[in-house]
Amino acid sequence: MTTTMYGITNCDTIKKARVWLEGHGVPYRFHDYRAEGIEAGKLDSWVGKVGWEKLLNKGSTTFRELPEADKQGLDEKKAKALMLAKPTMIKRPVLEVGDTILVGFKPDVYEGAVGGK
Repeated sequence: MTTTMYGITNCDTIKKARVWLEGHGVPYRFHDYRAEGIEAGKLDSWVGKVGWEKLLNKGSTTFRELPEADKQGLDEKKAKALMLAKPTMIKRPVLEVGDTILVGFKPDVYEGAVGGK
């Protein structure tokens, strides 16, 4: 089963999740939003599985710096457009484990999904 972590390298939560995966012997691929962006189809798939509300990080610096007009009237279409334009607004990390999507880092949830040594 392939495991892919999506995020940005300088995020503290990403660093914690990477340390956890490596410490548990879980092989994974890291996808950096800043270097590689995010494909619309991938984002659509995630939204279909976990919902845009869970993916959009309203606490991120990128979101907070948006003009007020961009923050008003958020719906799925508008949220997806924002996340595609600025993937750093996607909550981190997003971990794909086969067909399962985990958003954020919680060691107990990771343990249940990927186990490890």
